[in-house]
Amino acid sequence: MTTGTPTTAQTPPTSAVFSAAVTLTEAEAEHFDLAFTAVTQPCPWPKAYGGDLVAAAAAAAMRSVTDGKTLHSMHSYFMRPADIGAAVRYEVELLRDGRGYSTRQVRGYQNGKPVYVCLAGFAAGEPGGTFAAEFPAGVPGPGELPGAADYLGSRSGGTMTGESKAYWSAGRSFDMRHVPGPVYLTVDGEQVPHQAVWVKPFDALRSVEALTDEQRDLAALAYVCDYTILEPVLRVLGLPWAEPGLVTASLDHAMWFHRPPASGTVDDWLLYVQDAAAADGGRGLGIGRFFTRDGRHLATVVQEGMIRTVERNPS
Repeated sequence: MTTGTPTTAQTPPTSAVFSAAVTLTEAEAEHFDLAFTAVTQPCPWPKAYGGDLVAAAAAAAMRSVTDGKTLHSMHSYFMRPADIGAAVRYEVELLRDGRGYSTRQVRGYQNGKPVYVCLAGFAAGEPGGTFAAEFPAGVPGPGELPGAADYLGSRSGGTMTGESKAYWSAGRSFDMRHVPGPVYLTVDGEQVPHQAVWVKPFDALRSVEALTDEQRDLAALAYVCDYTILEPVLRVLGLPWAEPGLVTASLDHAMWFHRPPASGTVDDWLLYVQDAAAADGGRGLGIGRFFTRDGRHLATVVQEGMIRTVERNPS
């Protein structure tokens, strides 16, 4: 399998890192019914990116459902940090297949231990009432906002390194543009418990072996959601990513897919509207909703993460 490589200033940014993350290789099951492996992708922190695991597990679960049902929810726990650039074996248990709904358990194993576990639900779909959250009014369009590369530019500070700046700018497969402003080096904008992020792949998403384009797009939402879901919590606490002594980690994660994205939708800008729900005891809870540019509510995310800070010595 071809793995993604960090993007440099000389290499145009692409969405290839995501494609590599969800490209699975069939393997022999050791615990459950089916098994696949995927290699975790490069990132500038000590352990693999959590969204990498969620997206690969989503791909594994979707490959196990062959009767046309669509992924409608995932409920995940991150049990141990996963090594970067190493294979994770995703074992799929076929818990139930009914006429209307199916359920799968997926466990990710690395170094002989479970690092990730989720339950995934699939639905055939049926007629019913329709309701959707409203697209927020007054949000600046992505063309009015700087991307990470433009924003970071010559800026530096805190724990931000050249490697991490390059990754935030071009290594995540997606362009991200913040409202009211990023929280990379400082909390840019008001210290409030909400924000929005425009997201779009750097180029059109590639086909992924054994996934339909719709399944690939659902996996893309699962992949990109984890990058910023804790940011409204960081924002209200006044903590940028480059804050010395800040350590974060994903603890558990839930995601609901309300409507299938139309063809090409995920290749365009999506608005990821986010709120902080709580912060205490070294944990924070973020809530996010994905909208298309024309206001279609695609998915909802809830995630709790560890937010650990080390007080700096007084000057």
